Amino acid sequence: MANYKEIVTKAVLGKGKKVFSNEETLAMEIVPSTVLGCWVINHNFKGYKKGNTIKIEGSYDVNIWYAYDNDTKTNVVKDTVKYVENVNIRQREETELSNEEIIIRSLKDPNCVKVNIIDNKIKYIIEKELGIEVVGDTKIKILIDESEEPWEEIIDEKEVEQEINDSITEDFIEEE
Repeated sequence: MANYKEIVTKAVLGKGKKVFSNEETLAMEIVPSTVLGCWVINHNFKGYKKGNTIKIEGSYDVNIWYAYDNDTKTNVVKDTVKYVENVNIRQREETELSNEEIIIRSLKDPNCVKVNIIDNKIKYIIEKELGIEVVGDTKIKILIDESEEPWEEIIDEKEVEQEINDSITEDFIEEE
């Protein structure tokens, strides 16, 4: 009959990735004539489990470089965007053990994919891709091999030296 043992370990219970798209509108005090550039920095996020859903809260700063006054002057405006995303992750197994940890990774950093000036406002779209892992305690069963190999004798160096010294005799050289 086979003998099994159960081991409790941490494992990835569910994982997935998703592309998110956020559209924002920025009201301007100065009427822009041209958008010269848009970049996203300082992306921070965290995730936690709420019921059967993973909730991701985060923020990033959007810097938009624009020209105004008939493209004779430039300026940079900063917009801090906060977001909340809800994701359903299918778990590979239901476990009665808890202590789950949510790991969120940015697979594709937030990037401005489209920016326009509409009615003296700057409208832009930011895309990002996040990877989500649910890590938790789980049990695995392993087969125990009952056959045991013999123990190897450990010989101390002093014992080996003593054995060599004891086997040496002084009459090993024969005179002719």
